[in-house]
Amino acid sequence: MIAAQVKMKITYLGHACFSIEAGGSTILFDPFVSQNPLAKHIHVDELKADYILVSHGHSDHVADVESIAKRTKATVVSNFEVASWFEERGVENVWAMNHGGSRKFDFGSVKFVNAVHSSVLPDGTYGGNPGGFVLHSEHKRVYYAGDTALTMDMELIGRYETPDLAILPIGDNFTMGIRDGVRCAEMVRCNKVIGMHYDTFPPIEIDHEKAVNEFKEAGKELILLKIGESTEL
Repeated sequence: MIAAQVKMKITYLGHACFSIEAGGSTILFDPFVSQNPLAKHIHVDELKADYILVSHGHSDHVADVESIAKRTKATVVSNFEVASWFEERGVENVWAMNHGGSRKFDFGSVKFVNAVHSSVLPDGTYGGNPGGFVLHSEHKRVYYAGDTALTMDMELIGRYETPDLAILPIGDNFTMGIRDGVRCAEMVRCNKVIGMHYDTFPPIEIDHEKAVNEFKEAGKELILLKIGESTEL
């Protein structure tokens, strides 16, 4: 008798924030909800989290980390500088990583990978080097790119990680745009992409139909979830 395959549930919470339910845990990425006008219908005080993965220190990625972590006792996973900053602010559970490192957790494992961007915390504290994550859970791999430009390091992810899903920034101006998002999907050898970091502010508004078509022309599926909407992997 073949056991039923466990589904991984991915919920979009706006901007670059996602909730992934996998391996019996809820993993929250870059929570920016209470300050996001497009996510007014999402109640940050009701969000669940066992782990909070933070790609870098910018306010549109860390705005709700402290409040959620203190309420849920979730473990904040980030680079050394960001993790230390939250620890100094009274967050009880933090786990510091750095580029190239992997760590096993209850749900599976996380690898901290390179991103080309900048990083400073809301009070001006140095935020270390930004990164992305490769999440391994339920026999699936998810590449969460974080805020990044296109970089040749993505070839290594495609060669050695071969993600089943890539969550990529496509808003341009501050990160990759649509065209570079397609190139990234090709480099990481992933045909299923969820877009992030678009529409929140005027400089990163996109044409949804054009974006979906550009990925389709390259043989890729681009999923643009509505805020609060979920999909399964």
